[in-house]
Amino acid sequence: MNSPREQEIYSAIAQQVVNRRTELGLSQKELAELCGTTQPAIARFESAKRPPRVDTLLAMAEALDSNLEIAFRPRTRINPTTR
Repeated sequence: MNSPREQEIYSAIAQQVVNRRTELGLSQKELAELCGTTQPAIARFESAKRPPRVDTLLAMAEALDSNLEIAFRPRTRINPTTR
């Protein structure tokens, strides 16, 4: 079972895909064809019920003419004198 935080992240990713897909006027089926998968797989992804795989995200980014950006941003500043 996914934690609430994980589910929040999956949902945010899925919403970005939905937004970009609709912006481009693509159906789930059309996106699936561009990604080499099935429409039900896209529907499951967009419902954020499963964690996205990086290779899936890369295929979607390519199909959606988008860049995939994954970043780690520090929540706190490390004091170099306390290392």
